Amino acid sequence: MIVEEVMQMDVHTLSPDDTIAAALQLCRDHKIRHIPITDGESSLVGLVTDRDIKDATPSILQKEVGEEELNKPLSLIMEKNVITGHPLDFVEDVAATFYEHDISCMPVVQNGEIVGLITETDVLHTFVELTGVNQPGSRVEVKVPNKAGMLFEISQVMNKRRANIHSVLIYPDRDDENYKVIVFRVRTMNPAGVIDDLKKAGHHVLWPNMPGVCS
Repeated sequence: MIVEEVMQMDVHTLSPDDTIAAALQLCRDHKIRHIPITDGESSLVGLVTDRDIKDATPSILQKEVGEEELNKPLSLIMEKNVITGHPLDFVEDVAATFYEHDISCMPVVQNGEIVGLITETDVLHTFVELTGVNQPGSRVEVKVPNKAGMLFEISQVMNKRRANIHSVLIYPDRDDENYKVIVFRVRTMNPAGVIDDLKKAGHHVLWPNMPGVCS
């Protein structure tokens, strides 16, 4: 899935000369947490988050300096070195960038202009859809040797059972680098038949392993 399929296109922006008070009001009015800062030609020049605004907003105990602080321009608090993405970037690459740089949003830029915004919430929603956990079904985990052809073998077993697979994830076994774990989301509330077939085929089913679900 690419960024342009999940990004927010209705992006609220401000200029560097707008005040902290304006940013605070914009966040409140539209229930947003990130404001791209653009120049007069819609080019991205910075980014302000709700945390930046909170840090710059004076305490209620400092009423005498409150108005002065809130009227300062956003250019004083905005992040200028902004990491950006492109509409054709892959969502998983964006997630990796969020993880690596510990950020929660990324303006999406094309031809020098901001065309969207993708946040950690957008990435989370996409992850839920890709894994199929928002649909009725069951999770089946199978431990397999780390070699070519194992996914095909498991899929063959499930195909004989006519199991409808929502999604497939593969990750390394934490205890043994010679093995991997294949995680299936299968469209059935009772995976007992699938599990039985997998075991008969000689595969190691990690989950489910509860009494009554698998023997």
